[in-house]
Amino acid sequence: MISARADVVGSLLRPFELLEARENLRAGRMSPHDFKIIEDRAVDGAVALQEQAGLEVVTDGEMRRLSFQSQMVEAVDGFGEVDLDAFLWGEWQGDESVGPSTLERPSRLGVVSKLRRKRHLSAEELTYLRGRTSRTAKVTLPSPGLFSNFWPDSGVCDAYPTLESFFADVVDILREEVSELARLGARYIQIDAPHYALLLDPETRAFYERCGWSLEHWLDRGIALDNAVMDGFPEVTFGFHL
Repeated sequence: MISARADVVGSLLRPFELLEARENLRAGRMSPHDFKIIEDRAVDGAVALQEQAGLEVVTDGEMRRLSFQSQMVEAVDGFGEVDLDAFLWGEWQGDESVGPSTLERPSRLGVVSKLRRKRHLSAEELTYLRGRTSRTAKVTLPSPGLFSNFWPDSGVCDAYPTLESFFADVVDILREEVSELARLGARYIQIDAPHYALLLDPETRAFYERCGWSLEHWLDRGIALDNAVMDGFPEVTFGFHL
């Protein structure tokens, strides 16, 4: 008999209460303590939803993140000031009620100094999640290649002489995170790498190639960077999200 397994791959929709609280926190109308209560409640709801659906692998719905990849820029100095537009720029197609939309890449988006980790990216997510479920807890981490988004349009970066040297620091930070998550008991980590599929789109591919690497090099080095993040952790099962 063939058994099937399913688990949540991306973010769950944030409840309105959490979206409103995040905006109030940003505007100074709410204290971090009060925000944390609402954020925890959103995670509890995400866990309950997955358990009720019968899933054996549970995430926190990425409720604590602005975007699925934002925990890196929030936990690491060197990326400058970043808002949601840093992750949502591009052309989007909606249904008849929404329609298409275009968001330009923020002109000041880019790494501004050498990367320095201030705190772990997802340790709090895992610790809280494991305390709320007896099922397998999954944490997601971004693929290093996603952070080409922060390489300057000019191709010249004062903080790093080459794109490769920038990615080397990104990989080091992500490996440190995997090591900490494994120490805390994580046994299932998902690497998010949707940019590989986006390379099929001519406009997206052109952006990545403007960073300085050909399509072939992106595939070759990008996969090598992902493997570098995952290598040496035999106790952890890695999933890969394209």
